[in-house]
Amino acid sequence: MAVLNKVLLIGNLGSDPEIRTLPSGAKVANFSIATTETYTDRSGQKQDQTEWHRIELWEGLANVAEQYLKKGDSVYIEGRIRSEKWTDQNGQEKTGIRIRGQAMQMLGGAASRQGGAPSGTQQQPASPGQYQERTQRNDQVSQPPVMDEDDLPF
Repeated sequence: MAVLNKVLLIGNLGSDPEIRTLPSGAKVANFSIATTETYTDRSGQKQDQTEWHRIELWEGLANVAEQYLKKGDSVYIEGRIRSEKWTDQNGQEKTGIRIRGQAMQMLGGAASRQGGAPSGTQQQPASPGQYQERTQRNDQVSQPPVMDEDDLPF
C-alpha cells in the first residue's frame, strides 16, 4: 500500500515566528500563514476566503525562521499534516491540524532583503532562499519516519 502525506502552501506570515528551545536543546519555530482564495459568487460579487495554517519548523529550519522570517513575509512551505489533541484550560478536549515543515522557501521579505541564503546555518540552499531539513551526519534530505498502523491517529 502506497502512502503519501504531503502539503504545499504559499502564504503570508500572520505574526513573527515564536521560537522555543526544548530541554533536549532542540529548537522549534511556530507560526501561522494565511492563504487566500478569491472567487466570484453566484451574484457576481468577488469573495475572498482566507484559511490559516499552523506551521511548525524544527532545528535548522527553525534557526532560519528565527533569523529571517517576519510578520507579512511570503513563504513557501512543504511539509506533512500532523493531527494533534490537547485539553484546554476548561478541561475540554480539542483537536487541530499542524503542518510540520520539511522544506521552506522565502518568497520575498527577508530572503530578498538579505540576498538569499543566511550564513552559519546547517541548511544548504537548493536555490536562494530555499531550505530543506538535513541530517547532521551526511547532509542528506531527511526522510519521514516509517509509520506502522499503531502510529495512525484514526
